[in-house]
Amino acid sequence: MSEQLGPYRLLSRLGSGGFGEVHLALDQEGRTVAVKILHPHVAADGAALTRLAREVETMRRVRGPHVAEVLDASLDVERPYLVTRYVQGRPLSAVPVPVADLRLLARGLAEALSAMHEAGVIHRDLKPANVMMADGEPVVIDFGIACALDSLSVTASGAVIGTPGYLAPEVLEGRDAGVEADVFSFGATLAYAATGRQPYGKGPASAVAYRVVHHEPDLEGVPEWLAPLLRECLAQDPAARPTAARLCKELGAAAAPRGRRSPSAGTSQPSSAGTSQPHSAGTAQPHSAGRSQPFSGSTAQPFSGKARPPFSGTAQPPGFVPGRPADLEPVTRADPHAEPTREWQPGGRRTPEVERARHREKIRRRWLIGAGLFVSLLAAAAQDGLPQVSLFLLSAFTLGSLADAGVALFSRSPFKNRRMAADLGAIAGTGVLWWGMSTFFSPFTLTLFAVTALVVGVVFLMSA
Repeated sequence: MSEQLGPYRLLSRLGSGGFGEVHLALDQEGRTVAVKILHPHVAADGAALTRLAREVETMRRVRGPHVAEVLDASLDVERPYLVTRYVQGRPLSAVPVPVADLRLLARGLAEALSAMHEAGVIHRDLKPANVMMADGEPVVIDFGIACALDSLSVTASGAVIGTPGYLAPEVLEGRDAGVEADVFSFGATLAYAATGRQPYGKGPASAVAYRVVHHEPDLEGVPEWLAPLLRECLAQDPAARPTAARLCKELGAAAAPRGRRSPSAGTSQPSSAGTSQPHSAGTAQPHSAGRSQPFSGSTAQPFSGKARPPFSGTAQPPGFVPGRPADLEPVTRADPHAEPTREWQPGGRRTPEVERARHREKIRRRWLIGAGLFVSLLAAAAQDGLPQVSLFLLSAFTLGSLADAGVALFSRSPFKNRRMAADLGAIAGTGVLWWGMSTFFSPFTLTLFAVTALVVGVVFLMSA
């Protein structure tokens, strides 16, 4: 049964990380989002939550097709949570490597870094597990969370701030870390995608961290066009690493619009009314006319730590990008020099009730197809020896399907036409299958098929 968390209906658990548990959810308009519920030991750290609340407005300024935008947050409740765009895909750590289209991946990650750094956000936990692959395109998730929650109490409670092998040497040594640390993680992530190997090997975290600080990365097998750039990204000296803007230029990617100062290391500024400063981003400012806007399209307001009303059907969150490019349309922005963001223009209102009806219809259709296959198989097996049984099975299935179609005819379901078509199609398909199997297969063979299908069906039902 689905659970309600604020204005969001939790549908299923997607996974768990160092800071929270991620759920697929529906907002009040029936759109899918990802809700990250912070772990209890993280939620118990008041200082970390205060810092995260201060950074959420900055994180919400990050926009682009290669980042999972932060849409909403509620941090002063019993179960604090963040809401981001839902990205349907698999993490880079779970897809076959080496990656086939490495250039596409490199450009997408460079664009994501540029979008984050220009908005004043440092990811600091960029790694294959935080890069979702959606139709071959990379989308970076969880940006800014590790940076904002980097406190002694949270770390001591069990959350690891970053992953050795992808963390920059200055982070491992406890020095001030800025955007250069993300560039290092970018290089390590691409090295893994290009070779299928961890650039600093495997083993205990302490051993991997030692190799990061004292050894050169393993870049054997990286294509020649990429190896020199990755070697620069993985330099020990942060000042020797390229910027995100240069990465975009080298890889032919589109850099984020200028006008916002890049985050610097080691400073922390509290937010004031109307502005928000990232704790690791120092003096990062939004570009002109770029302050974070509530979803309703009203004037900019500072983030209060409370959940905001979900976006309505007439004003979508800027930069909300669903899975299919066909759903994307440009949106005019106030800054004429800024890149246009893109928003979702849905074909119609999809409420939670409609989503549940759609799901029930899908399950019913699957059962109808399975029942038709099984009935046609049994009827064909009984055709020669027990023709009356064969006729009874076909008649019973036909009458049941017609009755279901009649119920659909008088129902108010938005999918009643599909339901009626499925019932009539199942009747015709079952008859064709029965004739084909009884014509081309012997009764003995069909009986074996029927018994096997019955056993498999029983096992499947018991396991489900």
